[in-house]
Order: sequence, then C-alpha cells, then structure tokens
Amino acid sequence: MIKVENLKVKFSLDNQTVEALKGVSFHLNQGEILAIVGESGSGKSVSCNAIMGLLPSYATVEGNIFIDEKNIKDLSKEDMRRLRGSTVSMVFQEPSAVLNPLLTVGDQILETVLAHKDVSYKEAKDIVLETMEAVKIPDPERRFYQYPHELSGGLKQRVVIAAAVVNKPKYILADEPTTALDVTTAAGILSLFQDLKQTYNIGILFITHDLGVVAQIADRVVVMYKGEIMEEGDVYQIFDNPKSDYTKKLLSSRVYL
Repeated sequence: MIKVENLKVKFSLDNQTVEALKGVSFHLNQGEILAIVGESGSGKSVSCNAIMGLLPSYATVEGNIFIDEKNIKDLSKEDMRRLRGSTVSMVFQEPSAVLNPLLTVGDQILETVLAHKDVSYKEAKDIVLETMEAVKIPDPERRFYQYPHELSGGLKQRVVIAAAVVNKPKYILADEPTTALDVTTAAGILSLFQDLKQTYNIGILFITHDLGVVAQIADRVVVMYKGEIMEEGDVYQIFDNPKSDYTKKLLSSRVYL
C-alpha cells in the first residue's frame, strides 16, 4: 500500500511561510479508489506531489511516506525516478500542459516504456498500442503518429492515462483529471478509471472537488480542509452518516467547490 503518516508540508518563499499540510495520515490499498475531496487550497494536490517526490525546493517536509514499505525519504533521486512510472504514476489535471506538442503521442508514451523496460523499439511500440487500446483510444495505430493538437481534450487525457498505466504500476495518483472536460467526456474517463482498477488491480488516489464524482467512483473518501483531514470513511458512511460539520456543509451545499 501507499501509507502517509503525519505528513506536514510548509512552503517558505519571500519571507513568508505557508503551512499547506498540518499532519495528515491516510493510506491507499491496491485495487481500490480513494477519493480526496476538498476545496481549493485544502492540500489535496500537495499530498499527491509529496508522494511523487515532486515538491519544490522551497518546501519543508516532515512525516513519512511509504510506498510498498519503502520510505521515500530513504530513497535516492535515481530510486525515486525508477519508482515513478513503474510502481506509482500520476495523471495531471490538464493534459495539454503535460504533453509535448513537438512529439507524437505514441512516442511520448513509448518514452515511458523505454525508460523502465529493456525492450526493443518494436516491442515497446506493441506495448504502447496494446495500452492505447486498453484505455479505449480508437484506431491506436493511426493515433500513435498524431500530435497532441490533433486530438480532442478527452483523447489527450486518455493518452496521459495510457502513459501512466503503460508499465502496469500498482498505484495511480489522479489530480482532478476530469475538471477540464465536458460532462459526457468526463463520465467516460471516470468509467475508464473504474475499468483500470478492476482489470489491473490498480490502487487509485483520485483528487477532486466534485462530490458527484466522489459518489460515482470512490470506495473510500478523505475530506480535507486547510491542510487537515476532517473525516475519513467508506463512501456510504461519508454520504449517509457524515461525522464532521465541514463534511455536512459540503453535502448540504452540493455545489462545485
């Protein structure tokens, strides 16, 4: 599992210090979807970036993060690089900000394979095409040679997801991956995450501010506010019998945060 213990993160910049996380603890099992829900500034994305070891140099981190019993603070930069993309991957909110406009989408996914597997180009391409088909990208052979600007927003997000799962990681961290998509396209992406969980037994940490998404996709839920966990429980408990006043307010408002 991924286990976060008493994680504290502070950002110090221009003589100012912001306490982004104030001692949060949670875990993600393989084969489940854990949703972290909260408004902007609650610490959701900071938690993801901390797990991936992607916090900026001006961040101060306390606490422990274990990935399959390995404490990431004990890992070298090379160890973390090997871990990213093979054991744990991340899907970001805006695919256009992730994809290189100068490379075909196939080559961008293929780079991920070659970075972690000792295979030939042809073998890597076969893995990529198989993965593109698995994430329901139509006509993967043709799409392989297309550039990001030739694809719709939904297809670009599927390309990013393909890059995240191409090496069959145990865990995916998805940081609001449907926010930039229309309702119909977003529903297809949510369905895809559920399929990936079942097909590959992947543990998915799903960051969102949308309670409707939480109800649709999550097995367990963590509710965050201003860097602290207000409540944690299975999805039925959170929606049917919330304990925290903050959670109750979220549920009563039923609005996008």
